Amino acid sequence: MNLEDGLFGTLTMPQGEEPVDAALIIAGSGPTDRDGNFPSGRNNSLKLLAHALGERGIASLRIDKRGVGDSIGAAHAEEELRAETYVEDAVRWLELLEREPRIRRIVALGHSEGALLATIAAQRHDVAGLVLLTPSGRPAPALIREQLAGQNLPPEIATRSEEILQSLERGETVADVPSQLDMLYRPSVQPYLISWFKYDPAAELARTDVPALVVQGTRDLQQRPADGEKLAAAREDVTLIAIENMNHVLKEAPEDRAGNMALYVDPRTELAPGLASAITDFIGKMMETPKR
Repeated sequence: MNLEDGLFGTLTMPQGEEPVDAALIIAGSGPTDRDGNFPSGRNNSLKLLAHALGERGIASLRIDKRGVGDSIGAAHAEEELRAETYVEDAVRWLELLEREPRIRRIVALGHSEGALLATIAAQRHDVAGLVLLTPSGRPAPALIREQLAGQNLPPEIATRSEEILQSLERGETVADVPSQLDMLYRPSVQPYLISWFKYDPAAELARTDVPALVVQGTRDLQQRPADGEKLAAAREDVTLIAIENMNHVLKEAPEDRAGNMALYVDPRTELAPGLASAITDFIGKMMETPKR
C-alpha cells in the first residue's frame, strides 16, 4: 500500500473474506523500517509480528516512516522534521486502512518510540484500542540522561550535554555543540528534539480513552520495568503484561548482554513465545466491549 506523497507500507490480510480486526504497526526510533530492521542489520521483528497476527486472524499494516525504507523519497529536510510529522502520517495511514472493505476495527500498535506516536495518533483519530510494545514511560530527556550516564563522558562534555539538554527542554536551540555530542545534538536535529521533548508518554496515554495494552520484556536492555508501571498507572484500565525473557526487539533473549544484542541483527530467530497470543487475546477481549 502507499500514500500519494511517497509513503509505503505492507498490508497483511488473513485468508478468507470475512471481516477482520486490524493493527497499524508503527516502528521505533530512527531509521527503523516497517519490518523492524535497521541499516546496520535485520531482525525482522515487526514482519514476524505481522505474520503471526495474520495467522491468528488479525490484519496488519506495517509502515515505513517518512524518510525510512521505501519511504525515503518522502523525507523532509532534517531541520524541518517534527514529531508531529510522524503523527500526521500515522493518522493518514489509519484513514487509508479503515477504507479497506474487510477491516471492521483498528488498533494502533507502536513499538518502542513508535508507541508514543501511536498514543498521540489515537488522540487525533478514532481507533478501537492501543497496543504499546516495549515502550518508554518517561519523556525523552530522561532517557537521554540515563543513556549518557552510562557512557563515562569527560566531565566537561557531560556538563555541556546537560546544558544543551536543558536549553532544548526550554524550546531553545543551541549553536555551539561539541564535536563529541554532534551526533546527538547537531543543530539540524534540534527542532525535532524540541518537538519530541514536550511529550510525556504517561500523560499522553492518560489523554486517551480506548482499551490499552502495555507489553514489556523481562530482558529488555532499553526500557525498565518502571516504564511499563508508569504507563499502567496513567489510567485505571491499562493492561500491563511482561513477556518472560523477551528483549527490546521482541525476541526470546539469553541472559548475557552479548547474546541479547546479537538478536538485534538476527532475522532467523522467532518472536518471543506468548507475544502474538497476548496481543491477539487483548484484541479479542477488546472487541467484545462495545465501542465508546
